[in-house]
Amino acid sequence: MSTRSWKKIKDEVYGKQGTARRDALEREFDSFKIGLLIKQAREKKQLTQEELADRVDKKRSYISRLENDSGNITLKTLFDIVELGFGGKVKISIDL
Repeated sequence: MSTRSWKKIKDEVYGKQGTARRDALEREFDSFKIGLLIKQAREKKQLTQEELADRVDKKRSYISRLENDSGNITLKTLFDIVELGFGGKVKISIDL
């Protein structure tokens, strides 16, 4: 039995990096990670979704959607959640 790496599987199923289908997969995964990071930070700060929503003037259901699929989060909302909601700072990098 041979073992294939996750990268090889992605290459075979979604195409090599730089193809439209592969890039879409990578973006979706990054969106998922943002939602997971928001949830982990909220839990670390011992906040409920309702408490976080109040701090950033959003509805609890919006915070829930972000944590489960943050695909439509704006940069302003991300900054508000991290800075106003958690008292933290956002770090963004661009890989070329």
